[in-house]
Amino acid sequence: MRLTRIGGPTVLVELDGWRLLVDPTFDPAGRYYAFGWGTGSTKTGDPAIDVEDLGPIDVALVSHDHHADNLDDAGRAMLPSVGAVVTTASGAVRLASAQSAAPVAAERLHGLETGASVTLPAPRPGLPTLVISATPCRHGPPLTHAIVGDVIGFAIRRQGEEEVALWITGDTVLFEPLRRTADELSIDVMLANVGGVRFGVTGPLRFTMTGRDAVELVGIAAPRVATFAHYDGWSHFVDGEAGLRDAIDASAASVHDRAVWLVDGRAVEV
Repeated sequence: MRLTRIGGPTVLVELDGWRLLVDPTFDPAGRYYAFGWGTGSTKTGDPAIDVEDLGPIDVALVSHDHHADNLDDAGRAMLPSVGAVVTTASGAVRLASAQSAAPVAAERLHGLETGASVTLPAPRPGLPTLVISATPCRHGPPLTHAIVGDVIGFAIRRQGEEEVALWITGDTVLFEPLRRTADELSIDVMLANVGGVRFGVTGPLRFTMTGRDAVELVGIAAPRVATFAHYDGWSHFVDGEAGLRDAIDASAASVHDRAVWLVDGRAVEV
């Protein structure tokens, strides 16, 4: 497996010949995006790889489609060209809509509720069949689902294997269903979204994990490799890279020694 961090939550995953793209964001830095209910964020980092230089993508994994820090305009525009899009059930309806800025063909869309799975046959000879399951996320404090909307993570397996080749947490706070998922899965590589998102209008409420939360989750999951995304490149990260690095540096060897840092624009073998 090779992981290439592109910026924010966007990571190119190359797994056994498959090319998977996590949460496509390719807009240039500088723009403010409103998320609704008085919240929003300014993109502060350019993508490390332009979408034109990305090459063909077999699967786009969109944890949620309604926040621009996980699917911006340029990311949305490239979705019709990928082999398959896996996202939330509600997101699939929106992405297929004729009112969408870049509608995706229904036969390429797979909308999943938490706990559901889709089996994707090999796009080329010699590649394994993949099974992608939706894992639980809560993108904010209790009782905020009506505001923040549906979000999922992704557990990716080779068909016939119990071990999860890659677990992508998605945008989520640390809550009990996430802890249970981490405890129940046998995980090779874990990709955690962190950053400790907060907004001025919502005060101390957090909408994603902090570095300390990620350390706890890695300790529960005990993957072979733990790596991280979505902690910089936007103004709404309060914990950010500094909080993540401090938490990893202070963690026990059982967490610290599993951590692998991704470098923007560079493929990292894991």
